[in-house]
Amino acid sequence: MPSAARPPARPASGGSGGLLGIVILVLVAGGVGFLVWHAKSAKSAAAASAKRVDLSIPITPGKVRRQEVSIYYDGLGTVQAFNTVTVRPRVDGQLIQVAFTEGQNVHSNDLLAKIDPAPFQAASDQAIAKKLQDQAQLDNARLDLQRDLDLTNIVTAQAVDTQSNMVRQLEAVVKNDQAGIDSSKVQLDYTTILAPLDGRCGIRQVDQGNIVHAADSNGVVTITQLRPISVVFTLPEQEVGVVSRKLAQGPVQVLAMDRDNKTILDTGTLAVIDNQIDTTTGTIKCKATFPNTDLSLWPGQFVNPRVLVDITNCLVVDENVIQRGPDGPYVFTVQGEGSNLVAKLTPVNVQMQEPLALISQGLNEGDTVVVEGQYRLEDGSKVRVEADPPVAPPGAADPARRSGTRDATNRPPGNPPSKLAGQ
Repeated sequence: MPSAARPPARPASGGSGGLLGIVILVLVAGGVGFLVWHAKSAKSAAAASAKRVDLSIPITPGKVRRQEVSIYYDGLGTVQAFNTVTVRPRVDGQLIQVAFTEGQNVHSNDLLAKIDPAPFQAASDQAIAKKLQDQAQLDNARLDLQRDLDLTNIVTAQAVDTQSNMVRQLEAVVKNDQAGIDSSKVQLDYTTILAPLDGRCGIRQVDQGNIVHAADSNGVVTITQLRPISVVFTLPEQEVGVVSRKLAQGPVQVLAMDRDNKTILDTGTLAVIDNQIDTTTGTIKCKATFPNTDLSLWPGQFVNPRVLVDITNCLVVDENVIQRGPDGPYVFTVQGEGSNLVAKLTPVNVQMQEPLALISQGLNEGDTVVVEGQYRLEDGSKVRVEADPPVAPPGAADPARRSGTRDATNRPPGNPPSKLAGQ
């Protein structure tokens, strides 16, 4: 039997071609995967590198320097007027004139006010008339005495003695009348109220036309002497010895500082140290005098007096460099070079004199210390010096934000600003 017809056989090359295509696809896919993996690896490496760079903490460095520093003892005080007088009327009557204005500067014996003098003028005239009357009686008694003395052979001794005593009695009456005249003149003078000292008038306490009395507690006005002026303040008892010895050597300068302890209101001298220490507070009172030429000090004002006790040459740093821990004050010094900067915790002995800190032990002149950024540091922290950001011209956009890569504090975009950045 004839054999069945077979289908034509496929060429052998067709099977190997499909296999080659598969191999090519696998190779292409592997290449693409390798490129993607390489790109991701490079990006991860860049991110890791960026993270390694960001591990260093930005700081602002400063140098330990040597300079002359004034040593002050700080106190807490209140301004007091050098003299304060409440001007009160010394006689009763109607106020017919007020000769000052509120806030006016007056001098001693300037006219302030006037009380109706009519009643006191009448009393003075009455006292003068009474003296004239008694003086006439005295003159008549003296004439009678003289006649009795001339007629001693007729007038008895008893009559002469009686007349002599009458003369002495009338002399006493005349002296009493003169005292009454002087008193009435004083009362009349009291109707004119004069300034007792140089100073500034306060607010008027009574208006013209009112009846004033010598017993009035408010008075007419209060005059306060503002130039010079005093400051009464306290110092700790342990500082008394130093201040006392300094005062014995000559005038001691005192600065009157404002509440912010940065603005000098006036410069004066220490006047007196109290004679005893307050045992309840452990402080002693002191009093300083200030010229107050520009009226920067006012009675009742709170100030921070600073007593100059010494001027020394020593090592100093800014006060914000000093940190305090359980073991006492310390600073962070910067060691290393280039990109290998490390912060080292260094204990110091320090005395604060705002705005400086005086270093007696722990640092040397020229050492580099951390001025800002120390609150994020630990001993051995890696640091970098942060450059100041460029100042853009007015109206120009921030170049860091315009580039979209990093802002002015050199942070990656999207990260919130740290409260400690730049410290």
